[in-house]
Amino acid sequence: MKKWGRRLAIFLAVVLLILLIGPFLIPVPPLEGTVPPKTLADEQSQFITLPYPGTDGIDIHYWDAGDGPRHFLLLHGFALNVYTWDETFDYFASQGRAVAYDRIPFGLSERPLPPDWQTQNPYTREATVELAIALLDELGIDQAIVVGNSAGGLLAMQLALEHPERVAGLILAAPAVLSGNGSPPLAQALSNTPQLRRIGPLFARLIGQVEFAGDLTELQKEQAAIGTQVENWDVALWEFTTVTNQLNLSDQFDQITQPTLVITGDADNFVPTEESIQLAGELPNAELAVLPNCGHIPQQECETAFLQAVEDWLATLPGK
Repeated sequence: MKKWGRRLAIFLAVVLLILLIGPFLIPVPPLEGTVPPKTLADEQSQFITLPYPGTDGIDIHYWDAGDGPRHFLLLHGFALNVYTWDETFDYFASQGRAVAYDRIPFGLSERPLPPDWQTQNPYTREATVELAIALLDELGIDQAIVVGNSAGGLLAMQLALEHPERVAGLILAAPAVLSGNGSPPLAQALSNTPQLRRIGPLFARLIGQVEFAGDLTELQKEQAAIGTQVENWDVALWEFTTVTNQLNLSDQFDQITQPTLVITGDADNFVPTEESIQLAGELPNAELAVLPNCGHIPQQECETAFLQAVEDWLATLPGK
């Protein structure tokens, strides 16, 4: 028995040694073929430097079009970018002023890396809210209807809770609110160990190769993946992952009193349709639109039905 005990102790010691030292022996080759984000810009692209404490400012890529009393702020989901609004952006611009931007570390916005900041990590949830408000401030927008898809829907709700005076209404498309947002505490703690910080970019590269949820065309998939052509995207994505904690807003739903439209597809395989239906039922002033044969990215997968739901809802708001 003692012999087996010694063998088990040796085995466990070897496993622990591999776990502690092994990651430092794995090569992390540099990315090839990546470029500065501005070289990938198109005719709609604009860039603005937002002030952020402890930095020289953060360059944000955005679209801005339209003019009118209504303002719309469009927020994409995880690993996507402004192109997710390509099919619907002109409609929102026709209804007022529409602004869509790439949340860091996605799309063509800057990807700050340590030690580019001296205080709060700009990838935290708190910083994400601050940067959204800073963008509205810099563009002179006092109040907007915030449109968010997936993780962008969660951010839209954070804005409504933390800055209710800036949010005139919410359009939440397949919002990742009740589940599927952020890393569990144990995974987040492990991701911040020196071992996983070293090989984290390799995991980020695997994430970057994942097919986007939704029935997208090849062109839409290429546009969605444009961020993986930007230098340091893998390191920045891992930095984002290490600080993106899970967020539960359910005990604050009653505080979100702005007019809200929840849109879900009945074929959403990422955020279950039932969750969006539940969310619409728990928000005080929400309407629900369930789109047939539509998945997780309704503004691209079934834009006609998506825009019809938006138009019908906008017609119910004052000031039309």
